[in-house]
Amino acid sequence: MKRLLLLVVTLFAGWNILSAQSLPDRKETLKTLVKVNDYFMKKHADFTRPSYVRKFRPSNIWTRGVYYEGLMALHTIYPRSDYYDYAYGWADFHKWGLRGSNITRNADDHCCGQAYIELYKISPDPAKIKNIKASMDMLVNTPQVDDWTWIDAIQMGMPVLAQLGRLTGEQKYYDKMWQMYSCSRNEIGNGLFNQKEGLWWRDANFVPPYKEPNGKNCFWSRGNGWVYAALVRVLNEVPENDTHRMDYIKDFLSMSKALKACQRADGFWNVSLHDESNYGGKETSGTSLFIYGMAWGVRNGLLDKKEYMPVIVKAWNAIAKEAVHPDGFLGYVQGSGKEPKDSQPVTYKSVPDFEDYGVGCFLLAGTEVYKID
Repeated sequence: MKRLLLLVVTLFAGWNILSAQSLPDRKETLKTLVKVNDYFMKKHADFTRPSYVRKFRPSNIWTRGVYYEGLMALHTIYPRSDYYDYAYGWADFHKWGLRGSNITRNADDHCCGQAYIELYKISPDPAKIKNIKASMDMLVNTPQVDDWTWIDAIQMGMPVLAQLGRLTGEQKYYDKMWQMYSCSRNEIGNGLFNQKEGLWWRDANFVPPYKEPNGKNCFWSRGNGWVYAALVRVLNEVPENDTHRMDYIKDFLSMSKALKACQRADGFWNVSLHDESNYGGKETSGTSLFIYGMAWGVRNGLLDKKEYMPVIVKAWNAIAKEAVHPDGFLGYVQGSGKEPKDSQPVTYKSVPDFEDYGVGCFLLAGTEVYKID
């Protein structure tokens, strides 16, 4: 009986500690971001070098594009010249071009365009956005709307259309963006967004009758993180009077509620959002994307601060304290894949096949956390 009482007291005390957490001060948050980024930049000093995972891939593929999204975000709060030089040199080496050239419809190839456009904003030069604009104009000028057949694509391609809409002031980019998003949401696989549960199936292969081992729907953490991040990046760009702005906000709020409900007690999220028995454990990339979205939502008044700050604090403290190695290496990052079982096991020391996107997600999260009042 005494042992049981001691266990209850211990658990209660642990819960109180978690619930009473606060964010580290901004200096500490920035120090962590710089450490993680500097580790990556030092290890990958040659930004021209192709990635090799089973085959060679140019360094402007989606994995590196996501990293540069994070780097450009970090640059907004800490504009070290070598950050800009590293991003500019990479883009210039690739001649501001896309894998698959301007005729690609693959959103993975468009992802690098997000960083190109951010670099253009710092120092406008039409050559920087010529290729990504040409490819997006192709999407606008052709009738297909079903290119984003997997939800990762929503993050890779959708924000580019939003960026160009704001940059040019042309409605056609916003219109095409909605058509393609709506197709993924409502039509592909009879709709990849489960409106009742507020989460997304990764692609048509995972809609019912496909189920997780526990019989529940399969909602992959990072896949949902991609959509959540995309909504943030789109809402940053679309005008307040945009026809579909409220549609994006409603989905963002629905996802926020669903994600809040399935956070782990330690602050992370499992790779399978509704089945902790299916490779459950700490995972950094999905967790980072959820922090990114929630922190942005609180800062912009879409999410209630009292309700969501405990979620953000617990999650950020978890990844900052438990995933970041002393040298800046980022642990608990699931490697590339499309579902919970891929690239397992995920551990503190495991090195993902591509290191770049996990760092990018972490930088996005930390930058938003840094901005919270």
